[in-house]
Amino acid sequence: MSKTEKLKDQIFSLIKEYHNEVFKEKPFVPGETAIPVSGKLIDHHEIINITESALDAWFTTGRFNTLFEKKLAKFINTKQLITVNSGSSANLVAFSTLTALELGDRAIKPGDEVITVAASFPTTINPILQYGAIPVFLDVDIPTYEIKVEDLEKALSPKTKAIVIAHTMGNAFDLETISAFCKKHNLWLMEDCCDALGTTYQNKHVGTFGDIATLSFYPAHHITMGEGGAVFTSNAKLKKIAESFRDWGRDCWCEPGKDNTCGKRFCQQCGTLPYGYDHKYVYSRSGFNLKITDMQAALGLAQLEKLPIFIERRKENYALLYQGLKKWQDKLILPEASEHADPSWFGFLISLKTNSGIMRNELIDILTEKKIGTRLLFAGDIRKQPYFKDIEFRSIGNLPNTELIVNNTFWIGLCPSITPEMINYVVEVFDEILS
Repeated sequence: MSKTEKLKDQIFSLIKEYHNEVFKEKPFVPGETAIPVSGKLIDHHEIINITESALDAWFTTGRFNTLFEKKLAKFINTKQLITVNSGSSANLVAFSTLTALELGDRAIKPGDEVITVAASFPTTINPILQYGAIPVFLDVDIPTYEIKVEDLEKALSPKTKAIVIAHTMGNAFDLETISAFCKKHNLWLMEDCCDALGTTYQNKHVGTFGDIATLSFYPAHHITMGEGGAVFTSNAKLKKIAESFRDWGRDCWCEPGKDNTCGKRFCQQCGTLPYGYDHKYVYSRSGFNLKITDMQAALGLAQLEKLPIFIERRKENYALLYQGLKKWQDKLILPEASEHADPSWFGFLISLKTNSGIMRNELIDILTEKKIGTRLLFAGDIRKQPYFKDIEFRSIGNLPNTELIVNNTFWIGLCPSITPEMINYVVEVFDEILS
């Protein structure tokens, strides 16, 4: 071994020792140990990867990012995948891609309409607004919490250009019906898979049915980079546009630290710039800088190795919790997978029936007192949020299930750090409350 390799070995050995000392697993104490709704699960491998990346002293995207993009694309079975600095940025880049001028008549323009749902996360909807398009809101079905496909035709208008929706809480929306609808009417389909990494529909990964899709690697999600996200597609043209939007809007596609990949760096006519203007500084669209660091990718790479285990634990936790709570289905609506879907569950949604004998906030207060974490279904009804006061939109009907979600729905955790012992305690607490 070289001196450098020996030094690295010593560093990595100390990291493992440090991790084992500082992050010792603590026994679960019912009523005292917090049961999270979500959160990262790491060991010394993640810290070693981050440290190895730091020792490279290459702080923008580099070798770890290249490998992460390749491995994740293979896992999902998609042809093209690029990382970005958050799931929200992923949605922004993906939607921006669908506005590109080179898409011709199919490009989304101000005043065009986009079909979506109101029971959503804000940054699934916000890019629609930021580009001056008009969201058209449909209701969702319960207990799947996915878009009501029977209302799609009612939402369609001559201005409709796309469908942009998320797979709710790891479940999958009706991709068969929606894909056919988009194909019939020549619409873009953008799948927000931020809560659904590992979910399959008809044995194919979600995100591979539409034109473009997104992921988030926030600590709450299936794997984490701290902050981070991804855009993926099997359309090479869309990938090139997305990459340009991510990288300042530049026309050049050279990797960081590489020059003249195309061999035409100083011999092109671009716009009205002088002939031969440096292609690295030619911008073909109004873009951003939304890249990640290589240290983030190094963390993600270690997490990716554990992803199959994480997915299985989420499924196991869902099954245990469902089995434990099904006795209360006269008072609770429990979440169910969509037909043809095999969810990589993000969380366990619960809606209180009107005869439950308890209000949602009252139940949440008791769960909080018992150290059981809860969350609401994101924005609930985005139309009711303060910032939506003066936003133009259309709704198909009164969205009664969305109204139910705003008032009666919450969710509890299924993340891999939650043990069967914790699930049993959660069930015992529900038994105590509801009896």
